[in-house]
Amino acid sequence: MEIKVISLYAMAVFFAGAGIAHFIITKFFLRIMPPYIPWHKPIVYLSGLAEIGLAVLLLIPAYSVWAAWGIIALLVAVFPANLYHFTSGGAGMRIPKWALFMRLPLQILLIAWAWWHTR
Repeated sequence: MEIKVISLYAMAVFFAGAGIAHFIITKFFLRIMPPYIPWHKPIVYLSGLAEIGLAVLLLIPAYSVWAAWGIIALLVAVFPANLYHFTSGGAGMRIPKWALFMRLPLQILLIAWAWWHTR
């Protein structure tokens, strides 16, 4: 199997898992929502559904490129939550500052990974 196909399946599993996590550990995602963003719970659920939906679309060849672009848009949209999580010192959670910081460049790597699948 070609490396890009394996990568696409891995991305689908990763984002499906992340989306499911929004429903299992909702409190975590609620805590990292910046206070200036309204409707925290609906947005957490909506972003989880978006991740699951995009993960499924990645596996449908006619939609995989669009899904990869959707993942890029989603990663850009959720960046403020990751930034808030870092700048708030973990939003009351006991997470090392270095781990919070590492999530920021991780977003860039995830965007690059998705972008590779738009080509």
